[in-house]
Amino acid sequence: MTKIAKRIKAWSVDPVKLHGLDEAVKTVKANAKAKFDESVEIAVNLGVDPRHADQQVRGVCNLPAGTGKDVRVAVFARAGKADEALAAGADVVGAEDLVERVQGGFMDFDRVIATPDMMALVGRLGKVLGPRGLMPNPKVGTVTPNVGQAVKDAKGGAIEFRVEKSGIVHAGIGKISFTEEALTSNVKALIEALNRSKPSGAKGTYIKRISLSSTMGPGVKVDTTSISA
Repeated sequence: MTKIAKRIKAWSVDPVKLHGLDEAVKTVKANAKAKFDESVEIAVNLGVDPRHADQQVRGVCNLPAGTGKDVRVAVFARAGKADEALAAGADVVGAEDLVERVQGGFMDFDRVIATPDMMALVGRLGKVLGPRGLMPNPKVGTVTPNVGQAVKDAKGGAIEFRVEKSGIVHAGIGKISFTEEALTSNVKALIEALNRSKPSGAKGTYIKRISLSSTMGPGVKVDTTSISA
């Protein structure tokens, strides 16, 4: 007979019930029993088929309450743009030298930003950065001449999202230590960003299901009608 962990026994969640957003956030916080500050994650099932080019969903969202994480930012830039990135708080900045470091195994960063003129150089790292979802892309604002603002956005709570093959978008939207109001505002911001990114090929119901959970907690289903479009 399978032994059920004490933390799972302590969960008080109806696996079928649809919760209003405020209630869902309260439930997630109430069922977070780990001894560390768990991340809060959202899974949004979209009515799209990512196999079709006109049903791709990708973008960036600025979470008003931030992510609760220390985001390490690497910037590929030269001269004045490199200085701008450093002044904005970039953790590592470089050009050919940074390419060599990454090719040598250096990966101590969570976000990569590049000025447009650096993309020919950064392209050499496609096989390294691409599989990790770190390749700079103008569609999500990580290829830009305004590197200073891009660094500030990344440090301040900007997250990238991209629909998976199954039609689901997963994203971290904060920490359990956040207030209910902060988590709620972050969820609403992400849903608004997803709605703005609705592809032309999407038919029928676009946002089909939403679930919230903490790192070690149960999934809590959210009533999609409780979140303003």
